Amino acid sequence: MSAARRIGTLAQLLGAVVLAGVLVAAALFPVVGGIGVTARNSASLLDALPVELTDRTPPGNTVVLAANGEVITGFYDENRAPVAPDAIAEVMKQAMVAIEDARFFSHNGLDVQGTLRAAVTNLVAGDVQEGGSTLTQQLVKQTLLQTAETPQEAAAATEQTLERKLREARLALALEETYSKDEILTRYLNIVYFGQNAYGVQAAARIYFSVDAADLTLPQAAMLAGLAQSPTNDDPTVNPDAATTRRNQVLDRMAAQGMVSTVDAQAAQAAPLGLALGAAPPRGCVQASVGAFVCDYVQRYLTQTLGISQEQLEHDGLTIQTTLDPDLQRAGDAAVLQTLPMGDSLAGMFTAVQPGTGHLLAMSVNRVFGYDPADPAQESYNLNVAASQGSGSTYKVFTAAAALARQYSQYYTLTTSDPYVSRVYRDGSEPYDVRNAGRYSPTLDLSTALYQSSNTYFLALEDALGSVEEPVRMAEAAGLFQFSDPGLPQQIIDENRGSFTFGAEATSPLALASAYSTFAASGTRCLVTPVTAVLDRTGAPLTDADGAPVVRGDQCTPGAINPGVATTMNQILRRDVEPGNPGQTGSRAYVAGHQIAGKTGTSQDNFSAAFVGYTPEITASVMVLNPKQNQDVGGFGGNKPATIWRAAMAPILEARGSGEFPPADPSVVNGNTRPVPGCGSVSACRSALTSAGFVPQTVTVNGSSPSGSLLGTSPPAGGRAVVGQVVTIRVSNGASYVPPAPAPAPAPAPAPGPAPPPGLPVPGPPVVPGLPTD
Repeated sequence: MSAARRIGTLAQLLGAVVLAGVLVAAALFPVVGGIGVTARNSASLLDALPVELTDRTPPGNTVVLAANGEVITGFYDENRAPVAPDAIAEVMKQAMVAIEDARFFSHNGLDVQGTLRAAVTNLVAGDVQEGGSTLTQQLVKQTLLQTAETPQEAAAATEQTLERKLREARLALALEETYSKDEILTRYLNIVYFGQNAYGVQAAARIYFSVDAADLTLPQAAMLAGLAQSPTNDDPTVNPDAATTRRNQVLDRMAAQGMVSTVDAQAAQAAPLGLALGAAPPRGCVQASVGAFVCDYVQRYLTQTLGISQEQLEHDGLTIQTTLDPDLQRAGDAAVLQTLPMGDSLAGMFTAVQPGTGHLLAMSVNRVFGYDPADPAQESYNLNVAASQGSGSTYKVFTAAAALARQYSQYYTLTTSDPYVSRVYRDGSEPYDVRNAGRYSPTLDLSTALYQSSNTYFLALEDALGSVEEPVRMAEAAGLFQFSDPGLPQQIIDENRGSFTFGAEATSPLALASAYSTFAASGTRCLVTPVTAVLDRTGAPLTDADGAPVVRGDQCTPGAINPGVATTMNQILRRDVEPGNPGQTGSRAYVAGHQIAGKTGTSQDNFSAAFVGYTPEITASVMVLNPKQNQDVGGFGGNKPATIWRAAMAPILEARGSGEFPPADPSVVNGNTRPVPGCGSVSACRSALTSAGFVPQTVTVNGSSPSGSLLGTSPPAGGRAVVGQVVTIRVSNGASYVPPAPAPAPAPAPAPGPAPPPGLPVPGPPVVPGLPTD
């Protein structure tokens, strides 16, 4: 800028400030006396626009979207919804210009004539009838105020000093040189405060009239324009008379300036305010339209994992694209409430994820997300994520998978007593033993034992594995511990907890669903991901300090579990749900026409019950428990949990269909096993087992045969075992043996009778009806 132009601009600035009446006459002397100071500051007064005024400030509300684009909720401090120029009714633009800056389209940012007129009008009226600043100056002031990041910046935007007035005027001139009148007016209408926490004309139109800014009528526009000067005093919801008076002043100004006819203005003045109050956009997870607990998880993920501050969420106008499946969420909500009423002491959690991506699909619970401790139906603690109770036999899957990975095969057979006493694990100083919850065959293979959920078999299987490490590492590989203390897996291993296979550990419903989804995805483990994109106000991916997008895609590990083990497990677990498998526990979850795999579980003393079921597309866990104290849930995992699972999934599967699981891996199905030979004595068994590559071990068990009698082997003859595995030779201790009663002495022969007459038959034994006579 040339020196002459700089001096001319400074003169215009000083003249405008003086004529505006901002400074009293006494304050002018330091200005004149301090002309050297002003000259020294002229460079800063006339430099480039600050970024706040070159950007499209301020942004609108942060919007949270479901996977299908449905709006879930928003995050904001000030309700804003900036719109384009063509989305604002022309009559709204006219009304604002008429009452705030009649010479807007003729001045260059500063209006000396308008300032003098406003000063005279206000003096005569005895109060503020017209503003002294142009719309452009007001835009500068409001932008700097509303984008201030510290109290000091906010104070600087409003302080009554010459320096602030000069800077404001200079920026107004620069804005007019940079942007069109329509752009400046639109930006002003998008930033001005209209009361009721409505910033900008679109938010105000929705709040006061439940319409969009493009559809505002003349009287509606006039009322909103009148609010800009004093939104509190003229609030139509509190002081409708004042709002009507102010509206009519706007209409008079519009008619006087030829923007509307006198007839139209009078008709509008005669109309009632016509308020049709609308609700503010949903704000926060408490007001989420669907999936409030998913929203809570998303918010924590954004702030704690992605490093986005709550301040950014509330002020940066982001777009959060979540993975929430609203149809599944609503189906889950209804399913839980069909079984457990809202606020029941028992909480039912339905939690779903997508195999192969880790996308969080739904979190349903018979609670409302809220913060009122007096309302038993409200809960702010996310029970779908919390680990409060064990999930019972759902953990047997990890032990079975560990055995398959060791090449034990699905035909691996064991014969167990009931109760079964472990030879590896202890309960404190005592041997560790378990009983079955019902009657089971003593001899089962791995596949049958899993879907029938035999306790004795699985403790014996842990014995065969030798320690709990492999089951724990399998669960870790599946992702079960992603929400736990990182040291928990090693602690379980170090303590060699035989109870691991029975799900005694406190378990997160979300982690349980995620771990099973690894099997559904043929061994690909994915961390739970609730967000697929975070966009900034321009629609571009939000970046971190290094310039990389904060959302970097799904976090998956192919082959975390051997794919053959995973696909074989899926086929085994189908037998727990699909028809035709005697002794199955999850049949209530079956939806006809679909392949569904799953597993039930019930914790000690029935303090929780669980079911995890999955198709190739969706994995969902259901847990039922009292999150605040121990309570018998009244049933097993195949009861309430399986019932909830089916009620939630049936409408989704029927509407969308489902795929088929890959076939089992033949090499895993058969494993590295060979048949166990038959034998007739303890010594013969030792020899035969040793020759077959097994390690014989003789154990004495309760038996109904004489002491020392061979009862068989475990696995039994014809079953399959791994080379090098211990095969138990079971010998009776005779504890239940009952010796046979001695045979009765023969009765004496009867005395011979008279011979029958010649020609008559000799009598035989009596005939007993129903038995053969020969």
